[in-house]
Amino acid sequence: MKDLNYRKGRGAQAYVPNKFLQYVHESRDEFLEFCRIEGEDAHQRKTSYIPIFPKTIVNKVTSPDVGIGYSLNPYQGCEHGCIYCYARNSHEYWGYGAGLDFEQRILVKKDAPWLLEQKLKSKVWKAETIVLSGNTDCYQPAERKFELTRECLKVFLKYRHPVGIITKNALILRDLDILRELSNNSLVMVNVSITSLSEETRSILEPRTATIKKRLETIRILSENGIPVNAMLAPIIPGINSHEIMDLAKAFSENGALSFGYTIVRLNGAIGHIFSDWIKKALPNKADKVLAQIKSCHGGTLNDSRFGVRSKGEGKIAEHIHSLLRLARNTYFKENELPKLNKGLHVQFKNGQLKLF
Repeated sequence: MKDLNYRKGRGAQAYVPNKFLQYVHESRDEFLEFCRIEGEDAHQRKTSYIPIFPKTIVNKVTSPDVGIGYSLNPYQGCEHGCIYCYARNSHEYWGYGAGLDFEQRILVKKDAPWLLEQKLKSKVWKAETIVLSGNTDCYQPAERKFELTRECLKVFLKYRHPVGIITKNALILRDLDILRELSNNSLVMVNVSITSLSEETRSILEPRTATIKKRLETIRILSENGIPVNAMLAPIIPGINSHEIMDLAKAFSENGALSFGYTIVRLNGAIGHIFSDWIKKALPNKADKVLAQIKSCHGGTLNDSRFGVRSKGEGKIAEHIHSLLRLARNTYFKENELPKLNKGLHVQFKNGQLKLF
């Protein structure tokens, strides 16, 4: 049974202090009681959009665990509210909290398409796949209002530049026209994340994401239109969705995904506190067991920062998960492989002429 104070529709259930700030905001009991008597909401619940103007938009990714070289994030913060999201910590660098601030204060990079075009036109830039988004979801609800992702895709198409996409939102189908053109030149691959086949689990883990039915439909429609899809079973959380590995792999395959990837959950930085607070309110009967199993995958702690190990885990529970993943891959994806994206077209579209030598 959920805690009576559980905030439906949000992932994080508390405001978390920013470790970089000198002062901490607290809601004292006297203030909360005053709000109760007056019938007022003690906390801001609406999402706010804050324009920011960075000087660059393409980021080099140095982590060997992520598997991408460059990323582009049109938005910072994410209204999807996935409780386990590693990107929460990055919100602290902008002066906000990793908890509810991450979901309610969305930073919007309105110049993203223009900055991207300057990057792709640069004489020193050589085509390498740029991924939308390595941090926050480029098709989160803010995209309906601002359409920055769509405008960036137009730039990638204009310059015939390879692009990858990571999302858990069916809004990507709005841009099927551009995606088809990119795919005709082997310039795009999409990663669709599905963490569970249970709507009940999704609604508390990822409260403002597309439904499971919509995401499976998204994989199917993209695949039917010749757009290669890699499904992401990420993260695997022992005691919550680890028993679904085979069923998820089967669903991915049946809907046309060519492969799937995974990570085992790790709760780094402020996320350890945020997740622990959440699970004690959302799944109180499972909380101790799940937290203990996560710790068993990371040497007795909620987080392991070692490259090569942190996203895969160690120990008996992690080994069992790895065995299921191998079985799932051999059963449903043995003969499949993802196509390589085309890096050879960009030069002529950047310069306006064919490169002779």
